[in-house]
Amino acid sequence: MATDAGQGQAEQAKREQPEYKKKREFNKLQKRLRRAVGQAIADYDMIQDGDKIMVCLSGGKDSYTLLDILMNLQKSAPVHFELIAVNLDQKQPGFPEEVLPNYLANLGIAYHIIERDTYSIVKEIVPEGKTTCGLCSRLRRGTLYGFAQEIGATKIALGHHRDDILETFFLNMFYGGTLKAMPPKLLSDDQQHILIRPLAYCKEEDISAFAQAKAFPIIPCNLCGSQENMQRQVIKEMIRTWERQYPGRTETMFRALQNVAPSQLADTQLFAFHALEQKRAQSE
Repeated sequence: MATDAGQGQAEQAKREQPEYKKKREFNKLQKRLRRAVGQAIADYDMIQDGDKIMVCLSGGKDSYTLLDILMNLQKSAPVHFELIAVNLDQKQPGFPEEVLPNYLANLGIAYHIIERDTYSIVKEIVPEGKTTCGLCSRLRRGTLYGFAQEIGATKIALGHHRDDILETFFLNMFYGGTLKAMPPKLLSDDQQHILIRPLAYCKEEDISAFAQAKAFPIIPCNLCGSQENMQRQVIKEMIRTWERQYPGRTETMFRALQNVAPSQLADTQLFAFHALEQKRAQSE
């Protein structure tokens, strides 16, 4: 009995050690993220057997997390799929070109670094002080779409998370006059590419904590990362304020994007308001 009690006390003392607690919290975080990714993939049927998935890697916390979780999922998934990491080197001054190749080589994953000087194009076209993200993303998207076709990728995986999706929704509503966000799965306008966002159910704060714990070699974006006054930053702070004042509000808003009632809005292209009289007559 004394021995059992001593062992119990030793085990309790071990659980109270900072390193033990830290590891336990990380395991919880990792499971939460993997579960969220798995659920999103299942809900939107993102990955099928034989898929060749091009994972777009920017060097930021989101894309590192995306690649890490997909590589882990690949080991246990009931379907076979291939992963290819792709980074677009936009030739920004001071960009540490060796970081991603070294990291990816150590992972043992197939990867490509595409070199395109989109930085000079953006700086030449966009006036000083104006937001560069719009043009930069269009140039980046065109290059990545072309490369996906070149390597025969069946899916393009992007690192957008739940907070990105909500921010885009409010940006479009407040500044664009449209109710749209970033769908977890999308067919490109030219019908040639399927984009998937496996992190769609993941919280940004969880991703940030995971990236810090994993010590990913983060590469900051010198082109637009410092534009704190751009509209997305304003929206981000607005959502954070709501979440602080009303915990759980962000989760509720995201659920709203999954629970749309077309007849309760005002889009005549989405719902046949003109046919309501006919529908009533048919029911009499």
